[in-house]
Amino acid sequence: MEASSVTAFAPPGRASSDEVRRLRQCLLNAPLLGKMLNLVPEILLVLNKERQIVFANQAAMDFLGKRDVEEICGMRPGEAFNCVHACEKDAGCGITEFCRVCGAVNAILNSQKGKVDVQECRMVRRDGLDTLDLKVWAAPVEINGETFTLFAITDISAEKRRKVLERVFFHDILNTAGGLQGFASLLKTSDPSKAAEIVDVIYEISGRLVEEIKAQKELNAAEANELEVFWEEVNSSSVLKNTHDLFFKHDLCKGKKLRIDEREANIRWESDRTLISRILDNMVKNALEASAPGQTVTIGCQRIPEGVEFWVHNAAFMPPDVQLQVFQRSFTTKGSGRGLGAYGMKLLGERYLKGRVSFVSTEKDGTTFKAAFPLRVNK
Repeated sequence: MEASSVTAFAPPGRASSDEVRRLRQCLLNAPLLGKMLNLVPEILLVLNKERQIVFANQAAMDFLGKRDVEEICGMRPGEAFNCVHACEKDAGCGITEFCRVCGAVNAILNSQKGKVDVQECRMVRRDGLDTLDLKVWAAPVEINGETFTLFAITDISAEKRRKVLERVFFHDILNTAGGLQGFASLLKTSDPSKAAEIVDVIYEISGRLVEEIKAQKELNAAEANELEVFWEEVNSSSVLKNTHDLFFKHDLCKGKKLRIDEREANIRWESDRTLISRILDNMVKNALEASAPGQTVTIGCQRIPEGVEFWVHNAAFMPPDVQLQVFQRSFTTKGSGRGLGAYGMKLLGERYLKGRVSFVSTEKDGTTFKAAFPLRVNK
């Protein structure tokens, strides 16, 4: 065994290179097995008791873009798939606090207890933004007297994206359109003296409907690396006011308070006004959804050494297991098919605006999301 290091979850120890080669040879001595596994269209890995790869079928090699299995032998799955957390500690995949909520590591550990386990795994890849939604199977197998884990992987990213689109267009947008239709019907039968007030509401709801469609279109383009950024001078006070005005009369704000912090700084910097607004809008929306009636959501802006930082605070506390997954693409606490808010903020803010999106959540102080941006960007 190679020297181990401190772990926050799974055992960190690894088999030596010689031991990995010995186990690989053990599998190669059963040639029919290798041929059968290569015929399987799903990704298949064979792992030793230290969770290291000793065999990968052709589907796995094709998915990873590798030509020689020696390139990944000895790696753990997260390392081979470029999981962002696999390189955070010297001992690699499976030992960080984030690994506690990883379906892949948990399934493998359960298989080592003699169980067959199926879980989902949301993986953020090494650039911090490229993501995979995976379904994984892990089962113990004995081959030539040695015990291994047979680890199968299916990429369900497309399925997850489809479900999100269905949620957006069949739930959120349909609800907004239904409200628009309701007020339009009310306008037909209302007293003429109240018509102007109803028209204002219709105008507001129709604007919200258009913005929801635009937001989804932008997110799809961002994930496909096709989003165009329009750089211009932006004023932080204007961004804050527009966001406040958008949500001040929003249904989400009923029974709650939304305010701009009186210490907010008035800063001019170079960015994309639409994308900045989209990020801040998502922050406020998430904060309002997390807040109970009577609670206050506060938004603000301050100058920091590297540029400008927006923040949104609410009194709710996110449990530790939620905090570990909040930026993953399909993770959500709001029900099946949701979960693009925080992920979308990070994608737009970091990949396209070259900023940093983060959060802090404690039982004492509640939750604060932050989005920091440089004053100038080298395009």
